[in-house]
Amino acid sequence: MKKADIGMIGLAVMGENLVMNMESKGLRLAVYNKETERVTEFVGGRGAGKNIVGTYSLEELVNALEKPRIVMMMIRAGKPVDEVIEQLIPLLEPGDIIIDGGNSNFMDTARRCEYVESKGLLYIGTGVSGGEEGALKGPSIMPGGSPEAWPRVKPILQAIAAKVEDGTPCCQWVGKGGAGHFVKMVHNGIEYGDMQLISEAYHLMRDYLELTADEMAGIFSEWNKTELDSYLIGITADILAYRDDDGAPLVDRILDAAGQKGTGKWTAGAALDEGIPLTLITEAVFARCLSSLKDERVYASKILPKGVKKFEGDRKTFIEKIRQALYASKIISYAQGFSLMRAAAKTYGWDLGYSDIALMWRGGCIIRSAFLGQISKAFQEDPDLCNLILAPYFRDALSESLESWREVCSSAILSGIPVPAMTSALSYFDGYRCADLPANLLQAQRDYFGAHTYERVDRPRGEFYHTNWTGRGGKTASTTYNV
Repeated sequence: MKKADIGMIGLAVMGENLVMNMESKGLRLAVYNKETERVTEFVGGRGAGKNIVGTYSLEELVNALEKPRIVMMMIRAGKPVDEVIEQLIPLLEPGDIIIDGGNSNFMDTARRCEYVESKGLLYIGTGVSGGEEGALKGPSIMPGGSPEAWPRVKPILQAIAAKVEDGTPCCQWVGKGGAGHFVKMVHNGIEYGDMQLISEAYHLMRDYLELTADEMAGIFSEWNKTELDSYLIGITADILAYRDDDGAPLVDRILDAAGQKGTGKWTAGAALDEGIPLTLITEAVFARCLSSLKDERVYASKILPKGVKKFEGDRKTFIEKIRQALYASKIISYAQGFSLMRAAAKTYGWDLGYSDIALMWRGGCIIRSAFLGQISKAFQEDPDLCNLILAPYFRDALSESLESWREVCSSAILSGIPVPAMTSALSYFDGYRCADLPANLLQAQRDYFGAHTYERVDRPRGEFYHTNWTGRGGKTASTTYNV
């Protein structure tokens, strides 16, 4: 019997659909699942009559593969990945490749890559974005790990990836170690930001403008024909138009408590480690945390009533201002995300192609949008661009939206509607372009109570000074350091 081109471990939603995707591209698959009855169900059902062979142990899976072997895992991140790697290593031979396509932490991937390579094998940690439909029809794929593995897996991963208009696959090599999973983590953080911004626009229209679900569905549908053209805007229109069995808008009956799997939290943590002000995405994570306190919020609403001030004016005009505020905030979210990738690339020695990353996100993934083409173009024109908002296209877009952005944020604050992502984005924009922030006072405070020293505007950078502010502290200063 002909051996399989690739093996898949894990037949949950993503694994199963990736198998179907690969098989449709002419590949022969061997599949395995820890709960082996799932293998029987799959090969006898959806996989029946396909070039898919079921296996019932890891040893059987490995033996079913063409050498050098490629084994892909689509399993829960964390300890299960380490356990499967340990089980696979004795079964594989030098040059064989292990791929982790789950949402693993990039530091775990870097550690695993080094460990697997020490055993004579190759390792890839790849982000896969697009959900169930993307996995089946073409996801965005962000591979990193052992560079020697890329030529082997490139034809497979690029064949199953989404394609942009000119046929370019949304899959390119990202970098060594944990680079692929880091880029996927940032993608997911930006996804958090996009979803929160859209929810804030919805909140304003629902509670401030008092629009119906049908009216909002139409608005989001129209917005999807503008610069906001994206997967998330499109599905928001669909969601708002969807009806429950009795004809009422289903969205109104969904509990306002959001879940999260942790990648947004990882992104915020990485930003703190790198010293990058990832304010919007971090606020989006905290907004989900706040939403989960449903019982506390209901209780607080009774003893701390706020009363939303209703809108007075032309709704159509204000709806356009919300659109502009949403777009401006979205630019900030992506600018912060790319700044984080830039900082991490320096820390970990990655050579990230930011234009390619933007193109990888153009199709298949959850944050896919026409807007990403402008990001790719900005980095093509200036590969050393330190911040996306300095590129001419985005600089002009922010300038044109600024008045509306301020009005929407101030109206939300005055009416008591929380818009943490929009307002944090505006504060970042104002702070980033402020030549003189009040951190001089902050640094003086640090020197006053902790002798942490300071630099002077009338002296060269890199020279540090300490003042005996009280006359009791002496001349001894703390060691200068920054985190």
